Amino acid sequence: MTQLKKTAAQMVQEARDRIEEIETPDLIGMVDDPNVVIVDIRDVRERQRTGFIPGSFHAPRGMIEFWVDPDSPYHKDIFAQDGKKFVFHCASGWRSALTVATLQDMGFEAAHLKDGFGSWEKSGGPVEKKD
Repeated sequence: MTQLKKTAAQMVQEARDRIEEIETPDLIGMVDDPNVVIVDIRDVRERQRTGFIPGSFHAPRGMIEFWVDPDSPYHKDIFAQDGKKFVFHCASGWRSALTVATLQDMGFEAAHLKDGFGSWEKSGGPVEKKD
């Protein structure tokens, strides 16, 4: 196998070094803040299996750049809201770190849940499940 120039772990660390990371207890305290938009980038099957943060918006990681970009035919209006703090999360914080770094490269300011949904559950954050 060809040796990679950079590992996934290195990419995540580089992203974390330059983005805002929110600790789980802090985001639990923001869950009802109308100025905070929590964006779940996990696969729909993860959300179905483990539940999700109440009120979170689901945006699959594979579409996020297109949904955020106002010039994209796939743009979602939720990302055009001024004055909102967008906090992205995945299961453990790796995918969301990479996502937020990419969005910042595009000029979209956001943060991510440092330790992901797994930490949210362990810390007693509210979880909604659908049948």
